[in-house]
Formats: sequence, structure tokens, C-alpha cells
Amino acid sequence: MNRPYERVPDGRIIVPKPYNHAGLFQMVSYNLLRIIGGLIFMQHGAQKLLGAFGGMGPSGGSVPLVSMMGFAGVIELVGGALITVGLFTRVVAFIASGEMAAAFFMAHFPKDFLPIKNGGELPVLFSFLWLFFAAHGAGAWSLDALIGRRADPLDIAVGS
Repeated sequence: MNRPYERVPDGRIIVPKPYNHAGLFQMVSYNLLRIIGGLIFMQHGAQKLLGAFGGMGPSGGSVPLVSMMGFAGVIELVGGALITVGLFTRVVAFIASGEMAAAFFMAHFPKDFLPIKNGGELPVLFSFLWLFFAAHGAGAWSLDALIGRRADPLDIAVGS
């Protein structure tokens, strides 16, 4: 596989000087997508579990922990944190993807078929975003990469 970097024995990633900078941009944007996505996902969990950012419902409170929304909040808050730091990314992203698919089909799809009409754009986007990271891993800026899990930063971005 042609990658725009080289991993040296001490674990550092070296980008050769004559390399086209598009590959470096791919690596950086790939990792930033995971980090920013994870931080935004965490906010939804904090809203459900902690009542942060206006909380849930008109009263702005939190949901009961032992409820479907509470379980979703745990996946979003804890899963979002793990995705942000890139730890157990493939498994956590797969679970988060399933949670978002379930949220779409349970809460939004019954209102209308189209996400733009039923308010389900975010669950659809998050579901496919997390499915993408479940398939491709966390990237170079992750704890998975640091501890040597299968988290090659550009298996998908550069191609073979």
C-alpha cells in the first residue's frame, strides 16, 4: 500500500520531504474528523445524562439512567470520549453506529421516510460516520495507534 508516511521503529510517523502534501492533508483531516465527531457525540450524551447544554425536554433535565434514552446517553458520552481519544475505536464506533441507526428508525423514520422531513439528519450522518470508523480504524492520532492496535492512519485515504 502506498502511504504518505513511514512508521519508524520507535513509533514516530515520518512524512518524507518530497511527498505530495495531499497525503498529509488526508491524514490530518481523517484524524480531525474522528476527534471533532467524537466531541460532538459526547455533547449529546452529556445533554441526556447530565442535563448539560439545555438538557432534555422542556424542563431541561436529564433522563433516567436506566432507560432507553439513558442507555443511549451512556453510549454517546462514554463512546464519544473513547472515539475522541481513539481507544477501542472500531468496536465503539460499531456500537455507536448501531445506536444511531436504532435512534433513526425508532424516533424519526415513523414520522416520515426522508431524514430532512423527519429531523433525522444527525442520526443518519452519525450512523454512517461511525460505520466508516468501525471499518477503517482510528488513525495516527489515537491511543489505538499508540498502543499498536490495527489503527493504520491511511489505509483508506491513500489506497493501494
